[in-house]
Amino acid sequence: PSSSDGVGSYLCSLQPGQTMMATLKPQRLIHGSPHIVGRQWTHVGLIAGGTGIAPLFQLAKILLEEDEKTTTTTPKKKTSIHILSINRKQEDILLKEELDQLAQEYPDRVHVTYSLTDPTIGSTANHKGGDDHKEWTGWTGRGSIDMVRAALPPPHHHHPSVTTIPHEEGDPKSSSTTMIFVCGTDGFVETWGGPIGRAPPLANGKKGPKIQGPLVGLLKEAGYDESEVFKY
Repeated sequence: PSSSDGVGSYLCSLQPGQTMMATLKPQRLIHGSPHIVGRQWTHVGLIAGGTGIAPLFQLAKILLEEDEKTTTTTPKKKTSIHILSINRKQEDILLKEELDQLAQEYPDRVHVTYSLTDPTIGSTANHKGGDDHKEWTGWTGRGSIDMVRAALPPPHHHHPSVTTIPHEEGDPKSSSTTMIFVCGTDGFVETWGGPIGRAPPLANGKKGPKIQGPLVGLLKEAGYDESEVFKY
């Protein structure tokens, strides 16, 4: 297959001994900084549509591993991570075993919720649970305000004990302790946080950088500030 079929098809078409050339994308700036660790986030929500869980799972692992590091000058941090994985059918849930394992390893810090848009065997909405071998009794649908409130950390100003945190170096836009990441198809991201735009093409003809754009959609309706949401 030609490269126009996508990177996956191109890689699968390579024969033993063949090589390919690739370049790294520029660092992704998350509200002014490319760094994940060292931020003031204590409540992180990860909303994944289908294979969008892949990069978000890596974020969860990075945050959990970083929190385990303790120095004499830095107290151990315990970030609360809420993962919402939305798929079409039960068999489509990518990394389910790994996600469930994280929840078992960190029961007080990792919370995983699943939702199906097309349950294979019946459905009972607005309940947690279900597995691949039983009738689905978990959440259904692509998203709702009720799902937001049940599966994600609330906006910063809704936390019971909110204190103002000074802006940190490299994190100039927000003093919030809450951050929500959304990753999935364009339509999925638009449903949750609004569309991602692009700057004009670069001088070399390459696509312009992605622009977050204003926050709309379910997260806006649920009361989050645009500084608390990143459309991955």
